[in-house]
Amino acid sequence: MIITPDNRYKSTLKEFKKFETTNMSPNIKILWKKGSGVHIFDKYNKKYIDFTSGIFATNIGHNNKYLNDRIRKIIKTGIVHSYHYYNYPRQNYIKKLIKFVNQKKLNRCHLVSSGTEATETALKLIKTYGRTKNKEKTGVICLKGNWHGRTVGSQMLSGKNSQSEWIGYFDKNIYHVDFPYPWDPKLNIKKKSNFFEQSLKKTFKSDFNFKNKISAVLLETFQGWGAIFYPKNYIKEIEKFCKKNNILLCFDEMQSGFGRTGKKFGFEHYDVKPDLICCGKGMGSGFPIAGVITNNKVMDNKYVSGLSSTHSANPVSCEAGAATIDYLNNKKIIKNSKILGLIFHEELKKLNHTYSDLINYTFGKGLIGSMIFKEAYGKDSKTIADLVCQKCLDKGLLVCNTGRESVKLGPPLIIDKKTLLKSLQIIKSALSEISKITKN
Repeated sequence: MIITPDNRYKSTLKEFKKFETTNMSPNIKILWKKGSGVHIFDKYNKKYIDFTSGIFATNIGHNNKYLNDRIRKIIKTGIVHSYHYYNYPRQNYIKKLIKFVNQKKLNRCHLVSSGTEATETALKLIKTYGRTKNKEKTGVICLKGNWHGRTVGSQMLSGKNSQSEWIGYFDKNIYHVDFPYPWDPKLNIKKKSNFFEQSLKKTFKSDFNFKNKISAVLLETFQGWGAIFYPKNYIKEIEKFCKKNNILLCFDEMQSGFGRTGKKFGFEHYDVKPDLICCGKGMGSGFPIAGVITNNKVMDNKYVSGLSSTHSANPVSCEAGAATIDYLNNKKIIKNSKILGLIFHEELKKLNHTYSDLINYTFGKGLIGSMIFKEAYGKDSKTIADLVCQKCLDKGLLVCNTGRESVKLGPPLIIDKKTLLKSLQIIKSALSEISKITKN
């Protein structure tokens, strides 16, 4: 659904359309002018609550003064780009980052500019590390429905055929197994302790040698489109499988990292020790920085080469990353995410109960959540999701349109209880209006 623009925007949007691709979905037709905390202001100074955190990137809010002051100091040095020449902001950041992660198995990092670059780097490291054990040990197991980026390699990792069809070929050593959707009665995931094992049997032949051919299992910390977390026993099963077969356990933490889920990282909810994590989005509070964090053996294996990138680890982005960590720690922002997250999800459950004619499920942890809609009153589920996004936009609330039957919600982690409840009230009002409209 293309959001109908305000008439005042028509000339501006016409110019965008003239020079820029329209292949951006969903292309929400408002023109951002400025930001402050949890709010965005448009060209005409209309105020919106940003319940998306700029697609889950601005965890410490828009126009954060502490961050801005730190960045200005770096800009004043005149060194805003250094390729891979050593610089103090990078030195400071990588030490701070490893300390923040606080995992013995995660003691080395490689910084890049975007989340997709990070997953591409992870793919290279996974495959080359596997070769150090066995030349055929280059396989990667991923989950159907997960999302890992828009480049060739990352789209092959993603378990959605429509996203990889444009490539024209597929890496035969990338495998996809079933995602444990909680609504599938055949799965009975809460009672099954071997769902992952059963999904492997559906994908692989009985004589497949995992130890010799699979290098890693890579999965999102939660399935992105619906903020659907896994049962803890499922992830523990995967960890056990990885240990048994000398396979790397890897998490894509793009959306879940840096406090979003009420913990530093999403994998912490499962009580496991990953061998590699990919980070981005909230890592730099809007500045372009991402990275792969792993260990010495994986990062420096004898087959890997060419990890450098022109703009990776530039001093400005590194300082943004360092300032983000300091702000999260000093202001106890992650604790806020956890506490308000309990209120957030309790209110989402109430909405699910009240508007069960529209909503199938609500999911999430901390300050990430979703509403998954159903077909209702002759409208398909995606249309319902589109209507919710439009109504919320009209009422001054930005929510994330996933392009399918879900709406994702993720305010900056600095949000206060009053603004959180106000936002949820707007969603309730939107649902109420849609329920009345669709019934008629």
